[in-house]
Amino acid sequence: MPKFAANLTMMFNEVPFLQRFSAAAEAGFTAVEFLFPYEHTAEEVARALKDNGLQNVLFNMPPGDWAKGERGIASLPGREAEFREGVDKAITYAKALGTPRLHVMAGLLPAGGDRDAARAAYVANLRHACAEAAKHGITVLIEPINTRDIPGYFLNTQAEAHAFREEVGADNLKVQMDFYHVQIVEGDIAMKVKRYLPHIGHIQIAGVPERNEPDTGEINYSYLYRLLDEVGYDGWLGCEYRPAKGTVEGLGWFEQYAARPGKA
Repeated sequence: MPKFAANLTMMFNEVPFLQRFSAAAEAGFTAVEFLFPYEHTAEEVARALKDNGLQNVLFNMPPGDWAKGERGIASLPGREAEFREGVDKAITYAKALGTPRLHVMAGLLPAGGDRDAARAAYVANLRHACAEAAKHGITVLIEPINTRDIPGYFLNTQAEAHAFREEVGADNLKVQMDFYHVQIVEGDIAMKVKRYLPHIGHIQIAGVPERNEPDTGEINYSYLYRLLDEVGYDGWLGCEYRPAKGTVEGLGWFEQYAARPGKA
């Protein structure tokens, strides 16, 4: 049976961030993920998790200047010192929150940018992040993202991600497979799950093409949930989608999986 983690960056936006934990628990979720916790202290976020009986399964390392459009700095030559500071900060939060996985956003390759230089920076930064995270039993994730949502993103396909994983050569580096991005970029989700299963560290879901609830759009999630059970995937499914009308109003798909049925 699949296990779902509410993404508190996209879901329950009807209330401020720290109130979303109780909203997710009330809806029947037992786990959450989010993009970034850094606007709040680690102690505040840890308290919100504990008070609501939730576990945090994932968040992202600092991405650079998000407000100015940066989407990660791991592949940006010249930003290595900032990247390393971000690794330390993320690990500090992960230890306080009991978070077992951290996602490293690759960043944007400018038009005409030197891809070889970006590649070298990316590999070196990932090796550093993995070495530091390994000291604390933390898994590092990289995620291919479609260029419709984030034009110029450095990492786009599953094959690219797994090639980097092999090149970096760290046991604690895995790939975050977001079915929404996979479908937009390349499709053939089921076969990619089967091919890469041992190296998938986390899965995320959303409807395609609107990125709304997973029971909308062109992906047959009922089939994929059965497939994940059949192949033995025992990780979480992060619900990284934008509710079409309201978070609670759109949770009909989740009622059968909720920890407290009838609350969703």
